[in-house]
Amino acid sequence: MDYILEEVQEITIPKVIKWTSSTVMIFGGVAPFIPQYREIKKKNDAEGFSLYVCLVLLIANTLRILFWFGKRYELPLLAQSMIMNVMMLLMIHLCVRVKNRGQIIRGPDRVFTDFDWKYFWAWTDFQSYVDFLLIVSLIMSLLTFLLLDSVIYIEILGFLALFIEAMLAVPQLIRNFKQKSTEGMSILMVLMWTVGDLFKTTYFVLREAPAQFWLCGGLQVLIDLTILGQVQLYKGNTAPHVSRQSSYHHRPSGGGCSSDHPRPD
Repeated sequence: MDYILEEVQEITIPKVIKWTSSTVMIFGGVAPFIPQYREIKKKNDAEGFSLYVCLVLLIANTLRILFWFGKRYELPLLAQSMIMNVMMLLMIHLCVRVKNRGQIIRGPDRVFTDFDWKYFWAWTDFQSYVDFLLIVSLIMSLLTFLLLDSVIYIEILGFLALFIEAMLAVPQLIRNFKQKSTEGMSILMVLMWTVGDLFKTTYFVLREAPAQFWLCGGLQVLIDLTILGQVQLYKGNTAPHVSRQSSYHHRPSGGGCSSDHPRPD
């Protein structure tokens, strides 16, 4: 009992704040994707979400995990990367299932082992995405192991990891611009992106994380605000999405999961 009382007495407000902020950092990154996941599942429609967002985050967080072995940043940030990769795989799995189920006329299967660049990241089976991630992880792990003592390599690796992550919303921004619509995109997701990026950038600065973290965090905030501007700019414009849905269900060619990837006629 005395031991428990001593432990309780050692709990201070700064410690509680630190624990809370660390917990938010670990799980806060995946929170914005929960409403998007639920919306896709509810509507049975993945057209409004760009799977290139998943590609960006999978590559970025894989590199960030490897960066930890060369420059030991805080463990909550490492845990965040691992959890984010799991969430991205769940998003891909859902989109593949929804897209395949939504095809009235099933086109030819497109898989990673076809090595057809036209269908990169537009494969029709979930295993192809897993295979691609495993190969990238293996190659980068071997390279990092060989160059672990190189300060220049480790710094570049960290910059690439955080810069790629900062670009996560760019595919969605481009998709919105091309369609002149934000139909199908979860606005709540983007709002949570913005709040989360503001929080984590502040966290990086206060916790004196490596410069790559807070510089790229600021860039993420800027991109998030641009997408929120698109929501207002394209408000009420749903025609492109409806038209695309119609053409999608009547086209016999193979389909992937990304709404940005061109399909041959």
